[in-house]
Amino acid sequence: MEIDVIVLGGAHIDRRGRIDGETAPGASNPGHWIEEPGGGGFNAARSLARLGLKVSMISPRGGDAIGQRVADAAKDAGVDDRPFTFLDRVTPSYTAILERDGNLVIAVADMELYRLFTPRRLKIRAVRESLAASKAILVDANLPQETLETIAQQAKTLGKPLIGIGISPAKVVRYKNCLTMMDYLFMNSAEARTLTAAAPDDPAQWPDLLRKIGLKGGVITNGSGPVIGFHEKDAFSLTPPLLDSVVDVTGAGDSLCAGSLFQLVQGKTLAEALRHGVALAGLTLLSPHATAEDLTPERLTARLGHIPEPSALT
Repeated sequence: MEIDVIVLGGAHIDRRGRIDGETAPGASNPGHWIEEPGGGGFNAARSLARLGLKVSMISPRGGDAIGQRVADAAKDAGVDDRPFTFLDRVTPSYTAILERDGNLVIAVADMELYRLFTPRRLKIRAVRESLAASKAILVDANLPQETLETIAQQAKTLGKPLIGIGISPAKVVRYKNCLTMMDYLFMNSAEARTLTAAAPDDPAQWPDLLRKIGLKGGVITNGSGPVIGFHEKDAFSLTPPLLDSVVDVTGAGDSLCAGSLFQLVQGKTLAEALRHGVALAGLTLLSPHATAEDLTPERLTARLGHIPEPSALT
């Protein structure tokens, strides 16, 4: 079976506590909780499947009730779920505290199980066949560094485009030895600063700084500020429209990647694809969930009317 995108990365449970009033550090804050399946790769996989692509997901999972919730969510979204299940382990989790406006206060990521996704698991016949059958390979930095490097080598050998999600400043460094083999890396400015050891005053400097460390294509976000995209010799900026309200920032970066990749696998340039990514990120910011659960190609197309064309960087 041909696969549009195979995703190797995080698929776990997200727990998010949202403070109802002004944040009071060091004290009990009234608020409420939401718990749902998530993970960078998993969020992107579900969005891509809802947009009509054939998507397979490979990720470690525990043999617990949470693991079953993740499996059910994959099925509901139309993702071909192919986990490595460890019956005696618990499924990873991400627990975050959000301010009233949806911005992150602090988070705890219990991701120990992902260490068991070792390079030798990529030798399994079903995994090798899935990689060979895919049009594009998407990874996230929840995986071990050596596993990401092995995937990058296989993508290069197979001639498949490799796309990555940064996940966090602490994890994005796991890509450092495979940047030259990646086609695109989606990251925020904090992750870009970690990779380049630089903090430019002008975001337009990001393409040159990232090219110097071997990355040939990427997308850098900075909250509600301009999104910077580059590939080979092209570089451009796209300013997202202001939203009346932000319900939850969780998953917005994953949606930006998914919306862009939705177009990239159809042969569009990054400049063309990024408008779809920004549109999908906006839909996610307006949703209480880490993905826009009512996403359809028609709804994404309607949102595109609010997104400006990118401007070339000189």
